[in-house]
Formats: sequence, C-alpha cells, structure tokens
Amino acid sequence: MAAVPELNLAEIQRVAERIAEGIERTPCVHSRTLSQITGAEVYLKLENLQFTASFKDRGALAALLNLDEEQRTRGVIAMSAGNHAQAVAYHAQRLGVKAVIVMPEFTPTTKVEHTRAFGAEVILHGDTFDDARTHAEQIRVERGLHLLHPYDDPMVILGQGTIGLEVFADQPDIEAMIVPIGGGGLISGCALAASGLAPGVRVYGVETQRFPSMRCALAGESERYGEATIADGIAVKTPGRLTLPIIKSLISDILLVDEPELEQAVLLLLDVEKTVAEGAGAAGLAALLQNRALFEGKKVCLIVSGGNIDLSVLSSVIQRGLVRDGRLVRVGVKMRDIPGSLARVTRTLADTRASVVQVSHQRTFTHLPLQEVEAQFVLQTRGAEHVQEIVAQLVEVGFGVRVLDE
Repeated sequence: MAAVPELNLAEIQRVAERIAEGIERTPCVHSRTLSQITGAEVYLKLENLQFTASFKDRGALAALLNLDEEQRTRGVIAMSAGNHAQAVAYHAQRLGVKAVIVMPEFTPTTKVEHTRAFGAEVILHGDTFDDARTHAEQIRVERGLHLLHPYDDPMVILGQGTIGLEVFADQPDIEAMIVPIGGGGLISGCALAASGLAPGVRVYGVETQRFPSMRCALAGESERYGEATIADGIAVKTPGRLTLPIIKSLISDILLVDEPELEQAVLLLLDVEKTVAEGAGAAGLAALLQNRALFEGKKVCLIVSGGNIDLSVLSSVIQRGLVRDGRLVRVGVKMRDIPGSLARVTRTLADTRASVVQVSHQRTFTHLPLQEVEAQFVLQTRGAEHVQEIVAQLVEVGFGVRVLDE
C-alpha cells in the first residue's frame, strides 16, 4: 500500500518535482483589458493550456505515480464530469495502467470522446457526478480496482497545489486568488501553497448558485442544488471529506455566481483574451465581475481551470452574448402587404449598414388587418446605439417597428 503523504507545502514541492516532466508549466499572464474593466490588477493562470485542457492533469498524474505495484497491475477507476476523466485516462495510458472511467450520462460529448480516445473504458451512468460516484464504487468492489478520487485524495490535492507554487513563483506579490470549487481539491491545494508561501494572500472560492455544496457545508446548512449548470465541472453535491477542513481553515470566503454571469465570463475570456474557457474555468472571472468592490485595486489571480467546453454550448454562449450586447437583434417590421414593401425595408436596412441574418413573415397567425403583414428580421449590428439608429430610420421611412425579446 502506497504511503499517505502529509498535506503541507513541503509535500506540494516534492510532488511538483515528481510530476514536472508530465505536465505543462502554464503561464500566469496579466490582462490589461480585464484589469480596466474590473478595477483590479488581473492575472490569469491558464490551466486550460494543459494537454487535456484542465488543471486535473496535475492531481491525476501525482496520484498515478503514487500507486504501488499491485495497484498498477489491477488498474484504476475514476468518476468524473469530464476533466478528471480525461486526465486519468491520458496519464494512465502513458504509464501503462488500465483505466475505467464512470461519467454522468449528460457529460459534454467532447469530454466523453476525448476520454475514450486516451484508451480508457468509459461507462456512462446517472444524471450527476454523485450518481456516477455511487456506480464507480460498485464497480471498484466488483473488479478490485483502485479508486482515483477526483478531489478527496491526498495526492490529488498536492498535485493541484503545484499551481499555487507556479503562481507565486511568477507573481510573488499576488494579493488574492479566486479559485473554482467543485469538491474542493483545487482550492485546497492552492490554499495550502498560499499559506506556506504567502500567508497574507486571501483565497476565495467560487461556486454556482445551483450547486453551492461547499458553502452550505461550511455554514451548516442543508444541501440545495439545481438540475444543471454551464459550469458542469463544479456541479458537485457533496464536498470532500479531506478538503472541507482545509477550506474551512484557510480560505476567506466562497462567492456564488449564476448562469448569466458565467456565460458573460466565458464570452469575455474568448473576446478579450482569445482564450477558451469552460463554465467552471470562467467562474473566477464571473465572481470578480460580480464583486468588483471587494477586489478593487488589488492584484488578483484567477485560476482558469479548464477549457473543455462543448462546441455547441460555446456557440450558444456566443450567440446569446451577441443578443445581450445588442450585436444580434430581432425586429418586427409592419408593412402593407403589397409588392415592393419588403424590398423597401431591405433597402432601408442596407442604408443603415445592418446585416440581415434571417428574414421571415407569415400572414396567418396574426391579428393585423388583412392588408398588412409583419416581417421579422434577425440583424447583425454594431451594438445598442446602432439598433436605435436602425429603428429610427425604419420609422422615418414609414414602417411600424418593434424590437423583439427586449
């Protein structure tokens, strides 16, 4: 049986040396634009640049390297919403260890397929991480496999803590860190590193409004959770047994964010920093945007924990973000139902430099007089002011106009 290590800075440093050849030393970059937007000095620790596109590479490799010979021979099993799955599968394949991964049935397709591509046996079970965890425990007993827990494992916590070592090596005067919380492995490791290297640094966790399990546990409240979140990587119902006391003693607060803020943060990282973050990876930025006064003037590090977002989800986030910004708008234009009316509308739109994405009209499902019709246009614009110009121009020409979905 492999030895159980202490959870402290010295062990994190030892693990960092051991895993160095198998992980990327990711950059901690300053964002001038996000700093201007938020009023803080913002640094991004880009763990989405790991080979499997998440910080989970660190803890998974640390745990695999700590296996004894018998455990390596029997193989390992893990349960995961996606990122731990990919990390275990990839590093197990590198080390010649058989891996079985149990994932919730509605895990994003990209995470499932990448896990299979790394040679792991993938079993889809249940709606949530906790459903997958129960099933994984059953399979572990049946097959005699070694469980690699995604957060409640000392080696995993120490592996994630190596992020903190790199942050303080690159930016020793960081004043605050904002870290996503699922089961708590990432923030526990980072908090341990911070307490040893920079005790004055304040470490904040971020959970979603729909899955505030760690915050509820710390407050002694009953668990509450929703059905789904874009931040599926931190949609955990039960906090870790090992991580809870670390978090209780070392972090300053847990901030909650909701779905619109997460979508905004994903889009902002893509638009401003040209970096792809999944919902959980953008949670730190969402929390900063929602709590600007708390961090104003401080040097803040956001852990961008992963970039494994399904392309269809990312596409929806982009489209919805364009709608919120007024760069994609739907307008209804009322006109006489005679030849040439639609052409007059499109000529007016062309004069305003609006780009027509889609146009539709129908004469049956309406309360308009028989001689009138409303055409609906989806337009690409330069923003809210441009939309006002478009509406004003159409009204001036003589059309009735309404902006839909406002």
